[in-house]
Amino acid sequence: MISTLKLNLGGLQILRHCTVFIAISLALCAPLTSAENDNSAEVPSILKSTPRQHEVSQLVAKFAERAHYSGSTIDDQLSNQLLQKYIDDLDGGKHYFLQPDITYFFSKYRYELDDTLKSGDMEAVFDIFRLYRLRAQQRLTYAISLLDEKPDFGIDEHYMFDRKDMPWPADTVEMHELWRQRTKNDLLSLTLTDKTHEQAKEVLTKRYQQVLKRINQLDTDDVFENFINTFARTLDPHSSYMSPRHSEEYRIQMSLSYQGIGASLQLDDDYVTILNIIPGGPAAIDGQMKPKDRIISVGQGEEGTMVDVIGWQLDDVVQLIRGASGTMVRLQILPGETAPGEAGYQLDLVRDKIKLEEQAAKSSILDIDRDDQSFRIGTIKVPSFYQDFAARSRGEKDFVSTTRDVRRLIGELGTEDVDGLVIDLRGNGGGHLSEAMALSGLFIEDGPIVQLRNTKRRIEVLKDPEPSTAYDGPLAVLVDRYSASASEIFAAAIQDYRRGIVIGQRTFGKGTVQNLYVLDQYTRKNADPGLGQLTLTIGKYYRVTGDSTQHRGVIPDIELPSLLDTDNVGESSRPGALPWDQITGTQFSSQMPLDNTIIFLSEGQQVRSIGDPDLEYLVKDIAALNEIRKQKSVSLNLEARRAEMDALSQARLDRENHRRAALGLEPFESSEELDEAERPDILLQQAAEIVTDLTLLKSSQSAYLTDLSQH
Repeated sequence: MISTLKLNLGGLQILRHCTVFIAISLALCAPLTSAENDNSAEVPSILKSTPRQHEVSQLVAKFAERAHYSGSTIDDQLSNQLLQKYIDDLDGGKHYFLQPDITYFFSKYRYELDDTLKSGDMEAVFDIFRLYRLRAQQRLTYAISLLDEKPDFGIDEHYMFDRKDMPWPADTVEMHELWRQRTKNDLLSLTLTDKTHEQAKEVLTKRYQQVLKRINQLDTDDVFENFINTFARTLDPHSSYMSPRHSEEYRIQMSLSYQGIGASLQLDDDYVTILNIIPGGPAAIDGQMKPKDRIISVGQGEEGTMVDVIGWQLDDVVQLIRGASGTMVRLQILPGETAPGEAGYQLDLVRDKIKLEEQAAKSSILDIDRDDQSFRIGTIKVPSFYQDFAARSRGEKDFVSTTRDVRRLIGELGTEDVDGLVIDLRGNGGGHLSEAMALSGLFIEDGPIVQLRNTKRRIEVLKDPEPSTAYDGPLAVLVDRYSASASEIFAAAIQDYRRGIVIGQRTFGKGTVQNLYVLDQYTRKNADPGLGQLTLTIGKYYRVTGDSTQHRGVIPDIELPSLLDTDNVGESSRPGALPWDQITGTQFSSQMPLDNTIIFLSEGQQVRSIGDPDLEYLVKDIAALNEIRKQKSVSLNLEARRAEMDALSQARLDRENHRRAALGLEPFESSEELDEAERPDILLQQAAEIVTDLTLLKSSQSAYLTDLSQH
């Protein structure tokens, strides 16, 4: 069950779940472990609509129809979509509801939820949730009853863990078989970590009880907020609602001095999942944790007991993870690309404040040898589009900003006689729009940078605010699937003005604008405890050519292989995402077409990639990862499962040692040695090679023009 609301303040994100407070694990407080010891199932709350919910629902419905960019009408068609999405949010894995339950919901409520939104009477929503809660009680009670008997791990059978394309179980018999396999898989997974059956039984009993407790704790406001968020996400993935309680928690959290691991979290089908890594935090500095990784257990200090947190309230997991600066937290991580039940890896992090200096742009120089010549390629890593807004508001002239830092770094690289430049935007999720425009201005003489169209279809053209450029040499922008929003505006401007080439992977595709509405401002009533706040998408960004960056993202001129999966990451993978479209382009003056240049550079990259040990290793790694992604089931035979895990580990070690042998390096003896090794940045190296080709091409073109002018 997922429902998330995200706000961005100064590059720092906090998320909310419909039922629990989702934090960045950053607040100053000692870890709490009450959830570890309290696994009693609570008496479920009585669900009943309140006058405040009536008012909130009616206001949300009005704002959605009047202000949302899509211009959606709340009618029977939307009601059908909303019902499907609400069911998916409750039970996306199809582990609780039966097919007769789904048939009942659609026969009774298919065309009723639009009326529910407009009236505020939540009885239909509560009816669906009550049955979900009952089914959860039945399934989890049954699962706990299965733990007494040790299963036979010698039988050859498989558990289908990916059920999104599977039908709903037809009856209780089919559902019980599904849960028998799921429980057996959980037991087998713990057995693979050298736990006895009794130890595994204890862990799973607590885990299942915790899931049930979490569901039973959901009260009227929780269920209501979840439903309103489901409706908002039916409009698009970035619209959302935050209750008064969560709004206040957000305000309190933002006023604290943040410390912790620096990652934003959400609850996804009983797993605490990494949504984003915050630049400058311990997780970002360590570099191992990735979005979509799952935290399955947490330990305090170097020797504290690892506590299984699958099925926990996110509140409680956050309390375990966050803590005082300088203390250690140990996390057992299940990588996002692995099947449920795999062992994962342990990550030890020392809690610390988000280091602003780690968020700042940084430069480096790569030396590239080519035909007895040595070239120096400067690189500038831009983790986010940041700005010290408070200092700027106070009138301080030297406030910190991305553009100021990059201009300074370009100047420093100029003293090092670099031959070309790579702007590295990989993993840059955006930030201040003004910084994206200003940074574009460091490379473009003048002109429009981006267009903005609002709900009323009025278009505003935003222009380059920088009075002068900082660099006019060979330029490439390196992007990946996590380059989003402001990063896409910058990359698109460089591409459209033909100022440089874009290298890497298709970007995220987040080209929409959101506005926050504090609902208390739009009612005459003094509602207590307030009405909360609504975030709605009210506009879209468009390139100077008229193409939107929404959904499609920025397509690189030269594509490089990437471990990131565009089918499962990015705007196009999110249900309800607004589509790509076009408006009329605005006038701008670009440089000469780069078509022939891109063909030349692409051919050079293809020739160079043949026999390149690093690229060959990366391509094989991607192929192996794609095979894992295709996996929808796992073996429930213990020896077969061990053999599969050993084979995957050995294949990974073999790929690395093949690379090392080609480079004349000593082989690794074990997977543990491989895990601890520092990994080369293959894509940045390839980008530098391409910029070297661009430098040589421009040099030869310049020499030709000079020779032509002399004759």
